[in-house]
Amino acid sequence: MTTELRDKMRELVRKLNDYAYRYYVLDDPAVTDDVYDRLYDELLSCEKETGEVLHDSPTKRVGGEPVAAFEPHTHIARLYSLDKCRSFDELREWAGKIVAANGGNKVTFTLEYKLDGLTLVVTYNKGLFLCASTRGNGVTGEDVTAQARTIKSIPMRIAFDGVAEAKGECIMRRSAFRKYNETAEEPLKNPRNGAAGALRNLDPKVTAKRNLDMIFYDVNYISDNSIDSQRHGVEWLKNNKFKTEKLIVTSDIEQIISEIQAVDRDSLDFDIDGMVIKVDDYALRESLGYTDKFPRWAIAYKFEAEETTTTVRDVIWQVGRTGKLTPLALLDPVELCGATVRRATLNNYGDIVRKKVRIGSTVFIRRSNDVIPEILSADPQTGSGELLPPKFCPDCGAPVEMRGANLYCTNPEGCRTRTIAVLSHFVSKDCMDIDGLSTNTLGKFHDCLGVRTPPDIYGLTRDDLLSLEAFKDKKADKLIESIEKSKHVSLSAYINALGIPGVGKKLAADLAAKYGSTEKLSAASAEELAAIDDIGEITAEDIVKFFKDNPDLDRRLKECGVSPQAVAKKEGVLSGERIVFTGKLEHMTRQQAANIAADQGAEVQSSVTAKTTLVVAGEDAGSKLDKARSAGIRIMGESEFLSLVNA
Repeated sequence: MTTELRDKMRELVRKLNDYAYRYYVLDDPAVTDDVYDRLYDELLSCEKETGEVLHDSPTKRVGGEPVAAFEPHTHIARLYSLDKCRSFDELREWAGKIVAANGGNKVTFTLEYKLDGLTLVVTYNKGLFLCASTRGNGVTGEDVTAQARTIKSIPMRIAFDGVAEAKGECIMRRSAFRKYNETAEEPLKNPRNGAAGALRNLDPKVTAKRNLDMIFYDVNYISDNSIDSQRHGVEWLKNNKFKTEKLIVTSDIEQIISEIQAVDRDSLDFDIDGMVIKVDDYALRESLGYTDKFPRWAIAYKFEAEETTTTVRDVIWQVGRTGKLTPLALLDPVELCGATVRRATLNNYGDIVRKKVRIGSTVFIRRSNDVIPEILSADPQTGSGELLPPKFCPDCGAPVEMRGANLYCTNPEGCRTRTIAVLSHFVSKDCMDIDGLSTNTLGKFHDCLGVRTPPDIYGLTRDDLLSLEAFKDKKADKLIESIEKSKHVSLSAYINALGIPGVGKKLAADLAAKYGSTEKLSAASAEELAAIDDIGEITAEDIVKFFKDNPDLDRRLKECGVSPQAVAKKEGVLSGERIVFTGKLEHMTRQQAANIAADQGAEVQSSVTAKTTLVVAGEDAGSKLDKARSAGIRIMGESEFLSLVNA
């Protein structure tokens, strides 16, 4: 793989992860869904071409983490995002693969709206509403129980006596959106942001004023395993007084396509951005399985994005954590998808040149139910004067330099915006997890308390905090406690917090497991690092360069009392095994079985690979079992597995 292609992939991964963080964690989207989707598809194309997936690629994960303002909630069953297609030929191809995987036999599909709101999972126990949470990263979301109680379409009691998770979309209807904006001091931009902002507002009274609604479409978990199809799931929801939308059931993919073509979005009182097609039968779903990110048995057909034209009035440059400068176009205000658009993204200076964007240019922009659109192209007959790249950082005034396709600030220590971004990463949840340090607070620390580097945070005293207007006794004590608590951090989180280029959460965990300390990691050569799975030459060189350029950072943090601990891998009767669970288990869920296996030292895999050493098969096991048999992999049933771990 060429260095140019590797750099392109790394830049796409960085950008997509940043956009996902802004969208899912901060509720402050930086780009439209279509801009994200285009870059995501471009990354998929690169990965297909190279055969390599970078360690922190969003194609490997379900993006998004819970914000610190809400308590975390772990879902009983994991939530997945959906793969997508944009043409009917792609949809036909997907359906053909499903039928082929079913031995050529007819497959029943379902069709439903792809609602444009905020996914919510509502949990019931013994018939009573227990709690509600956002999707989060698919495994853990944010507990929004108090907010959800204000939504009248969520039943507080159902007829089912066991434990169940009902999944749906929290929406703000268009009629409610218009009525709210008639008297609102600060009008909402669109219904989706209205719903997301209300549901994740700390004050339930604010939520209630938005008059939110909830449409359910799935039973995410049910303790008696009584549901065996999408149809039965929706029937169960209806019978238990959940609000649902129509579900079309057919084995004819051409009927699915006709139904999609007949959708009149303007006639609906809520926003949709596509349609969802699923395999109806749960047993077939189980045999089809999942990728790391998507179920193979479902796909979303995405509607075309809306486009319009406007005029560029200026281009400003923003500096990020790595020092990279990103251009942002300021536009003549234009209405698009029910919102007033004033800004548009440009990837880098090369993007400006390639699209021939100039001051005064008429540009074509695309947007889909979000805030910042993408500039697709510019009319070359409009605008005056070439847009030149900045020579100095817009934040600190230091000279900038071109590295590859991007401009970078050359003042890593004196650039305020960049410094605060570095600190913000350091204290974030997947790193040192210091609760209460927002970007705004870190800015005050920078300006008033001289905080410039991560070790400076540990030098702050209670009196320092009380000298700031925003801090009173209780808040200061709480933050000091959180800072102190962060000193006892896992080694993987600590390595992630250091901000090493190319090293994210997963790779940090791999490095922690291999080296056991930052001292050993910092002494590793580029050649040694490049030999590790998921680390290429560039990342290896970046790791070596980081420790060379920051020789005192690790030492200073440890002098402050930070004591990262390597978490020893659990040992047990399954140590060394790479295990896959497939089929329906009688005495436990597959997730429960996976937890037992991990506690006994096994590495649990989602699919059968060349490295798999053991497959545990329950009833109706499908393709995973067939693959294990053909590969000669050891296979056992649930009873044998339980006997082994309980011996």
